[in-house]
Amino acid sequence: MGAPLTFNPLDPAVRRDPFATYARARREAPVLVHSGLPVRLVSVFRYEDCQAILRDAQTWSSEFPVITQMAGQEGPPRRSMLGTDPPAHSRLRGLVTKAFTPRMIQRLEPRMHEIADQLLDAALEEGDVDLVQALSYPLPVTVIAEMIGIPAGDREMFKSWSDEAVASLGLVFLGGYDPDRAQRQLRLFDSMRAYFIPLAEERRRHPREDLLTGLVQAEHEGSKLDFEEMLAMLVLLLVAGNETTTTLIGNATLELLSHPGEQQRLRDDPGLLPSAIEEVLRFASPVQFDPRRATRPVVLHGVEIRENDFVLSWLGSANRDERIFERPEVFDIAREKNAHLAFGFGTHYCIGANLARLEARVALGALLSRTKGFERRGGEELPLHPSPVFRAVTRLPLRLTAA
Repeated sequence: MGAPLTFNPLDPAVRRDPFATYARARREAPVLVHSGLPVRLVSVFRYEDCQAILRDAQTWSSEFPVITQMAGQEGPPRRSMLGTDPPAHSRLRGLVTKAFTPRMIQRLEPRMHEIADQLLDAALEEGDVDLVQALSYPLPVTVIAEMIGIPAGDREMFKSWSDEAVASLGLVFLGGYDPDRAQRQLRLFDSMRAYFIPLAEERRRHPREDLLTGLVQAEHEGSKLDFEEMLAMLVLLLVAGNETTTTLIGNATLELLSHPGEQQRLRDDPGLLPSAIEEVLRFASPVQFDPRRATRPVVLHGVEIRENDFVLSWLGSANRDERIFERPEVFDIAREKNAHLAFGFGTHYCIGANLARLEARVALGALLSRTKGFERRGGEELPLHPSPVFRAVTRLPLRLTAA
């Protein structure tokens, strides 16, 4: 018998390459109770278990009242779609669903191509670039800012807010409550409130064709979307609207660098781009885990999960589960059976999944069509995203060769 499995999601080596650990966990400890943490935390690694948890909002809640209490917030908690269960979640989601239908997203495609081409013009003129700064962050942040109705001059501030909002995401489950960190988040939220109040008032007086106007009108027309809920919605759209897609574009580029045969295959057959994006989502999932809270005692694979335990469904592991995927460790851009969980599952399935897919296809398509090739500059380890939720790098130095 070997040593029992240890799993530290904050270990940089594990974060860079967690897949051998995931595979062992699926075999030996598909449900793992962590030790030495200030909260009781359980990790789940197999696809079917993760899917079942994400499907059952009654047993596995997205509301974390203990965290809200620890934060010492006065008055009602500032709740977004991510932190609510039905029926509250259904009401909130219904207010923005129309903006994210496939038809609405498709209308944005010409503008996405325009932005991507402008970014590639500048990147190719430079030659040596950080792809994160040159393409993978400015494309999605510009798109979501334009969808919401953020003035162009404010987008750098918009991005800095997003970076700060996600920097500590997930740490409360793995490192416990940090009062200083919580206060920084509250100050950030207050700054965003101060910004959006006059902008929302302006949209009430002078409506436009943007998402902010839609949210303001929904509030005004009696859907009971109060200002705090609207602000939480805007914060969520701001973060989710660019962070995951930035990571997806960066991870796609890294995988094509690591698999030159698949890169050439994609260059030879651009029609494989949609399935290539799905394979990146499975193979290098931008979001590694999705948290829930047990609402009642459950026994899973012989392990007792107690009421109010925090449970992390490891999407990055589920998407490599050999019980579901053929040759799960092979990066295959033409994979046909690919029911990955990268965008979650069930009630909280990512509302922006169609947007992220289209942005990634546009960005990667432009990068491939306008270059003969690209290569890493320097051999240093790339800096990791500060949040353990994301498997991402924050810099990607490349040398681009124009087509």
